[in-house]
Amino acid sequence: MTSAQVDKEYGGEHGGTGHGGDRAAADPDGGGPSGDRPAGAPEEGYERGLGSRQVQMIAIGGAIGVGLFMGAGANIAKAGPSIILMYALAGVVIFFIMRALGELLLYRPVSGSFAEYAREFLGPFFGFATGWTYWLMWVVTGMAELTAAAIYIHFWFPQIPQWVSALVFLVVLFGVNLISVKIFGEVEFWFSMIKVTAIIGMIVIGLGVLTLGFSDAGGTASASNLWAHHGIFPNGIGSSLMTLQGVMFAYLAVELVGVTAGESENPEKTLPKAINTLPWRIIVFYVGALSVILAVVKWTEFSAGNSPFVHAFEKMGIPLAAGIVNFVVLTAALSSCNSGMYSTGRMLRDLAANSEAPQVFGKLNSRKTPALAITVSVVLMGIGVVLNYVVPEKAFGYVTSVATAAGIWTWMMILISHIRYRRAVEAGRLPASSFPAPGGALFSWVAAAFLALVTCLIAYDKDARVCLYVAAVWAVGLAVGWQALKRRDAGTAERGGLDGLKVSPSGD
Repeated sequence: MTSAQVDKEYGGEHGGTGHGGDRAAADPDGGGPSGDRPAGAPEEGYERGLGSRQVQMIAIGGAIGVGLFMGAGANIAKAGPSIILMYALAGVVIFFIMRALGELLLYRPVSGSFAEYAREFLGPFFGFATGWTYWLMWVVTGMAELTAAAIYIHFWFPQIPQWVSALVFLVVLFGVNLISVKIFGEVEFWFSMIKVTAIIGMIVIGLGVLTLGFSDAGGTASASNLWAHHGIFPNGIGSSLMTLQGVMFAYLAVELVGVTAGESENPEKTLPKAINTLPWRIIVFYVGALSVILAVVKWTEFSAGNSPFVHAFEKMGIPLAAGIVNFVVLTAALSSCNSGMYSTGRMLRDLAANSEAPQVFGKLNSRKTPALAITVSVVLMGIGVVLNYVVPEKAFGYVTSVATAAGIWTWMMILISHIRYRRAVEAGRLPASSFPAPGGALFSWVAAAFLALVTCLIAYDKDARVCLYVAAVWAVGLAVGWQALKRRDAGTAERGGLDGLKVSPSGD
């Protein structure tokens, strides 16, 4: 539904009803807070096969990834104990972003999510750009995670070529996503469960070392390690701030819960719960885990390229520590790739629904999954397999910078769309969401300013700014693509929205 369609439904430019509940009452087929289809949710043809426990674990798993298990080592080496504050600060901003997205989702829950909101509140081009950018982000993230998973397999089976492992994982996860959304949700549930169990286990063992003094690290473990070695900011506040770019992208994929809106059994209940528990996930999985690790092992012992979890386990003398963490990190990589296949298929279908991608990508198979859209995305992810064959030692670095810039764009579009939505609600042009963000648009402005700061830090870092060069090239490509699309179909700028989806389910 575009802005024009919403205005028409609500009685013109100033004729809003003022509340989503009124909308539900006027639409006997729309369900409502307790119905199968919430107020304002267009029927997209998907199966609402994601239950509450699956959505909750997808939300939890989105906040735990390779960025924490592996990337935290480099950040600790740069910032020392202050890295805990950096993860906490970034976590607050992520919560602002997710509450902004949550308000939009309960105003109109659709699988196109932030692309649909950008299209409605900022204009067709921004929906086009956001949809394709988020699709690209997950395609290249899938390549990176396939590469990472193949590297982790090398830990146990060095004789297996890296590209073979990547290809096997690609095919298996492709099958999972093609069968049904329920299978995807179940696989992602157990992937997330493994990650959560590993972190909670690490925290419990670490607290035991700190309080009872057992294990090889018992003699040196102390809470004083958090400030005793050159202070909380041992390398200065500037060095700590420079880690924010890496810290923020450890949180990449928390927004994935928004893509599940069109296939959640009861989004009116599951989505707010998933978003509201985000602070607790950040406190436990990031602030809690890193606080315990840095109390057990002083920060000067960590280095880039080494997992802080592996090092902490080894310092405690726990047998098979490296193997345990390697399995967990492998799970994190596969989880991210699995999510990437899911989200690329839905985003590509949303683009097709708005005539911004070939219409054939809008078709669903008999199991109500966008099979062709997923297939094309997976084929492109297969480029990662080729890279693993041609340049296995460089494959990971080649693809990660693209996802970095795409993540900032996606989050910024969520925030700006939310600000525009709040203005429309205050002017009486749109109904209020049943899940309003605290502080209205104020915290969205704060989060947007923070993302702008992170972008400046990336530009300042000569090693990281390559992603901005990639972003500039991608922006030119999007502009050219949009102009070509408008010339081909002059109605694209006025058409749009999943309410206008005319694609019928196809066979297998």
